[in-house]
Amino acid sequence: MKVIEKIKATKVDSSNISKVGYDKESQTLEIHFKAGTIYQYHPVPESIHLALISADSIGGYFYKNIRNDKSIEYIQVS
Repeated sequence: MKVIEKIKATKVDSSNISKVGYDKESQTLEIHFKAGTIYQYHPVPESIHLALISADSIGGYFYKNIRNDKSIEYIQVS
């Protein structure tokens, strides 16, 4: 997996996540954590991205449906 440059991220209301971005073409989800780290996750279907940003608990949805999914690779961007 390689880093996808220039994914536009939008601020979200979460206690642990500050921004979320998504690149449709590569199915790459970018998560900016409030601690300062940024990770990209791949492959993430657009439906999962949309469910994440509309979830009542963005952090809860992320940890339950993305972070612990062994089929999704991730890389630290910063």
